[in-house]
Amino acid sequence: MIETQQKKQRFILVAVSTDGEQAERSLDELSLLVETAGGEEAGRMVQVLDHPNPGTYVGSGKAEELRAMVSALSADGIVCDDELTPAQTGNLSDLLDAAVLDRTVVILDIFAARARTSEGKIQVELAQLRYRSSRLTGMRKSLSRLGGGIGTRGPGEAKLEIDRRRIHSRIGQLKAELEDVRVHRELTRQQRKKNGLFTVSLAGYTNAGKSTLLNRLTGSDVFAEDKLFATLDPTSRRLILPDGEPVLVTDTVGFISKLPHQLIEAFRGTLEEIRYSDLILHVTDESDPQAAEHMQVVYAALDELGAGSCPVITVLNKCDKKAPDQPRIHDGRAESVLEISAATGEGLDRLIEEIASVRSRSRIPFAVTIPWERTGDLEKLRAAGQILEETYSENGTTVRGFVPRSYEALVRRLQEDRFPPESNTYLSENDQHQKES
Repeated sequence: MIETQQKKQRFILVAVSTDGEQAERSLDELSLLVETAGGEEAGRMVQVLDHPNPGTYVGSGKAEELRAMVSALSADGIVCDDELTPAQTGNLSDLLDAAVLDRTVVILDIFAARARTSEGKIQVELAQLRYRSSRLTGMRKSLSRLGGGIGTRGPGEAKLEIDRRRIHSRIGQLKAELEDVRVHRELTRQQRKKNGLFTVSLAGYTNAGKSTLLNRLTGSDVFAEDKLFATLDPTSRRLILPDGEPVLVTDTVGFISKLPHQLIEAFRGTLEEIRYSDLILHVTDESDPQAAEHMQVVYAALDELGAGSCPVITVLNKCDKKAPDQPRIHDGRAESVLEISAATGEGLDRLIEEIASVRSRSRIPFAVTIPWERTGDLEKLRAAGQILEETYSENGTTVRGFVPRSYEALVRRLQEDRFPPESNTYLSENDQHQKES
């Protein structure tokens, strides 16, 4: 029996940078991306420039050198470390007579292969179409475009316009489908809020160990692998805290430097789960020499999503793989920084205790009787907090429960207007004594 295996495509990796060392590190990551997509590195080229050449990305001399490299190494093409413009892609293709890809294409290809749920597939297709729509051009030999003017549109230009209409039509359909998903997600989010369920989101650089941590914390069996973007689709599982109370932990897609803006836009609905979280676990691969830089990439993405004000616990994962002489990472934006190993379970008890502590600090218990004429305030407490008990009398509605700490002033005003039940768990004994007197 003869087994055949598809030959891997070989690519030369190309970068333009004002810092050669930084460019080399970025190409190391690009090499992993190409490998994840099913190709392999045949060689690499770095040119230091103030900015990429608008026509050929690298300078004209380097472009000629690159053509010789493609031929000498029998490479199938090149992959540039930045997103290319249509002009750069076309000019390099004509010059090299080989495939010309960029970092965005490679990442989109990986996402297309890894998406499993219908929502994930919709998001990836939308990102791909947005990328392609900006690169439609009739200036290709196969389209035989004629000159401009009435009566001069050739078959190539007609094909171009048809492609444009089809892509824009499909983008509209996908956006409508994602809007339906967004509405459903919002209803689910409101229900969780109504039930007072504390939500925790895992965020971090790709391959930092988020899915492994989710499995360790919740006992789930979410797919986890030592690869870039091993999981794309958000997964939520319940974690029972030591006091018996549940919290919802959600794994999200990993970030990466130079993450295509098309993907951020397409996955915005999914990533906004982070924005509405009560707590973010910022998972970082502590054993990675570039961990500090990766943390900055993640924080920049969180700020872009509007999640920069959410409480953060930085989780330095893979401490068992950290080099002995590697200094510990500091994070001034986090409420606390913990070293753990999701693989071995080291440090998880401390992490769970910290989650419980943040949860405890984020809300206050209350018990108050609200007069009938102030039902508006009652609705505010219902919408924002967790109502454990609600009874009615001629004096009004007596409610007990928990609300976010930001509602403390409202609770205080209500309690000053009307003395709450004796079992009030919010007022101190001294406060209650003063009220009685």
